[in-house]
Amino acid sequence: MLKTIDFIIIGLMAAAAVMTFHVKYKAEEQVAEIKRLEAEIRLEQDTIDLLKADWSLLVQPGRLQGLVEAHKDELGLEITEPHQIVRPEELPARVRDLPEPIEEMMADVPDSETVTGSVGQ
Repeated sequence: MLKTIDFIIIGLMAAAAVMTFHVKYKAEEQVAEIKRLEAEIRLEQDTIDLLKADWSLLVQPGRLQGLVEAHKDELGLEITEPHQIVRPEELPARVRDLPEPIEEMMADVPDSETVTGSVGQ
């Protein structure tokens, strides 16, 4: 005859089977999600490669030179002369004696006894 302990063991085995099925189902869902994400990543990488190829075609010097020649009158572009290029140390020093614009604006505002906000409470 079946004893109480047998029913408990059968119940535990059934619960273990249900948990095993649940874990397997969740693992399969995760694998499917990983495969979907990997496919999406491959698609994005292919798109990036395609855009890089397009960019390299668009910035070819010969193509750009042709565009410059075609739109020279509209753009007013000219070749950069060597004397127009300078290094950072050749730039004039930055003037730091200028007052801040807000200080100039505040200098014109007269001091008043106007109390605003919760200061006067």
